[in-house]
Amino acid sequence: MTAFPAYDDIGVAIDSHVATIEIRRPPHNFFDYALIRQIADAMETVDAAPGLRCAVLCAQGKSFCAGAQFSSDGTSSSQRGAGGGEHLYIEAVRLFSIRTPIVGAIQGAAIGGGLGLALVPDFRVAAPEARFAANFTRLGFHPGFGLTHTLPALVGQQRAALMFYTSRRIRGEEAAEWGLADLLVPLAELRGAAQALAAEIAENSPLGVVETRATMRRGLADRVRAATDHELAVQTRLRETEDFREGVRAVAERRVPNFRGV
Repeated sequence: MTAFPAYDDIGVAIDSHVATIEIRRPPHNFFDYALIRQIADAMETVDAAPGLRCAVLCAQGKSFCAGAQFSSDGTSSSQRGAGGGEHLYIEAVRLFSIRTPIVGAIQGAAIGGGLGLALVPDFRVAAPEARFAANFTRLGFHPGFGLTHTLPALVGQQRAALMFYTSRRIRGEEAAEWGLADLLVPLAELRGAAQALAAEIAENSPLGVVETRATMRRGLADRVRAATDHELAVQTRLRETEDFREGVRAVAERRVPNFRGV
């Protein structure tokens, strides 16, 4: 049996050929560098285990991942982590380099960088209570976590632009219509449905599935790396603006931001 180390913020359970990786920062599972690194480490351990053929990525609490936790001064835990945003995106590229198929179970909000994390899996099983939002412009900011590539590739350029420009939240039902979610199931059945899909994948030839997936996703990690390089450069510039500071304050104070374009 594959041995996983003890993680601070995630748990790993094995059932036959399926590994379930659970984020454990409820209720909203805000991310930072350490959390993304732990998920990437666990996924690479799954990759190296010959008996594991699929993974489920899920989360405790109300939200799947509500993004990075910004403070009132406009900094985030991901910035303050080891090396800041650049290292966070290196970990994101690691996730998109994983060879094992991944099924995501999205029970609630997947917001900002949390949406970026939700797009790492090959498939998303969502509940009607799920909410998907690329709310960067509401913060006076720029999309990150590779979303400028992964979101248009999944839902099309126009729908991605709509999400980016408006920062609106897409509900579970609409997400299923757009292809942002592959299955829509009641919240009480979500985890079981995600694990059932993973088990269905794992019933097939592991060599055939891995090679087919490699062909289907060929070059994806490189495209995400190019996207995050550009995203980080723009985010670094916008982080110094008054609009960004106002956006973060407005979210913290639960009000409409008053942007001035400076």
